[in-house]
Amino acid sequence: MREDFLHFIWKFRLYTKELYTTDGEELIVIHPGQHNADAGPDFTNAQIRLGKTLWAGNTEIHVKSSEWYVHGHHTDNAYSNIILHVVYEHDRSVYDRNGREVPTLELKGKFSESIFQKYFYYLNNKNWIPCEKDIHYLSIEKVNIWLNSLLIGRMERKAANLRSLLEHNKNNFEETFYQVLAGNFGFKINEQPFRMLAAVLPLQILGKHKNSLMQIEALLFGSAGLLNADFQDEYPRALKKEFEFLRNKYQLVPVQGHLWKFMRLRPPNFPTIRIAQFAALVHKSQRLFMKIIETDGIAGLIELFDVEASSYWDNHFVFDKPSEGSTKKLGKEAIQNLLLNTVVQMLFLYSLEKADERYQEKAVEFLMQIEPESNSIIKGWKAVGIDAKNAFESQALIELKNNYCSQKKCLHCSIGLDLLKMNS
Repeated sequence: MREDFLHFIWKFRLYTKELYTTDGEELIVIHPGQHNADAGPDFTNAQIRLGKTLWAGNTEIHVKSSEWYVHGHHTDNAYSNIILHVVYEHDRSVYDRNGREVPTLELKGKFSESIFQKYFYYLNNKNWIPCEKDIHYLSIEKVNIWLNSLLIGRMERKAANLRSLLEHNKNNFEETFYQVLAGNFGFKINEQPFRMLAAVLPLQILGKHKNSLMQIEALLFGSAGLLNADFQDEYPRALKKEFEFLRNKYQLVPVQGHLWKFMRLRPPNFPTIRIAQFAALVHKSQRLFMKIIETDGIAGLIELFDVEASSYWDNHFVFDKPSEGSTKKLGKEAIQNLLLNTVVQMLFLYSLEKADERYQEKAVEFLMQIEPESNSIIKGWKAVGIDAKNAFESQALIELKNNYCSQKKCLHCSIGLDLLKMNS
């Protein structure tokens, strides 16, 4: 038996109707109380009737009564207001620090064992998700209600994680957006050096050269530590010369060029191409975050991010090495990735900081217009019969898989709870 399972039984009242304490006193549960996830008693503000007396207070739950002493509750003042000790097996009478015997309810034999058998199965099977053989018993409406809740929680959590960066930037949303966008331009493999690049090259400096794409490229490639070679081509030589002047002017300290990863990347994803595309975006869109705030509809967002690297890169993937000619536009998948991981997150943060739900609603609308991710998790959900139609649903399904299914948190999952209660 597990204590978290007993919490589930108590919280949802999945026990027999006629209850008696271990002393034979009739017990009526008026309200099980509020589940407490912090330190202290397991449930607070419970209401019960013992015999003819109405009690209000806290309840504590253990597998065995003797765990009361193992956990030191008999000397802890926080457990002096326990009105009921709920256990699976009563093996010892317990007393609080005032010497008062705590009434005890033994749950063994008072609920359907099939519920625990199903829970045990969920905990121990090797399926892709614990309930994959049962989830089809739930209506899609019930599943979607839970997914909606997960998505909002996920977005708020991620946005809140960005708050420290916003505070570091003295609540400058444009600078914060620039830094987050830069990191996401690295697309995981080069995320860290891109973040470092944005840290050593503030947006304010780039803004002073907003009318010159060449100077923006020089600042970005130079600060990235990628202009240190003796180049043959005129373009990188010009960038290097320009950067040396700007470096001294702004006292810039470049990141180390060896941090950028090229191995196991397709050439269109090389950091040189991404930096050139990033330069084009910075050059094209001044005050980009404010433009996003003012943009309605996914088409307008895609237009903002519709950029291509400068002409040198039409026949290069790295400096001094010609390649077959092709424009290096920021692709549809890359744009959707940036919208999902940068635009939506920053809109949620903006909504939280400004206490204005309009921007949260706008972010949700964008999510519903962005195509779902195509990865192993989304393919796994499709295999069990749940097919994401948009990024809103795919993000929720990723949250469900990673933070509930993979961690076997069935008792904290609305889907798991509903399926378990079917066995009661």
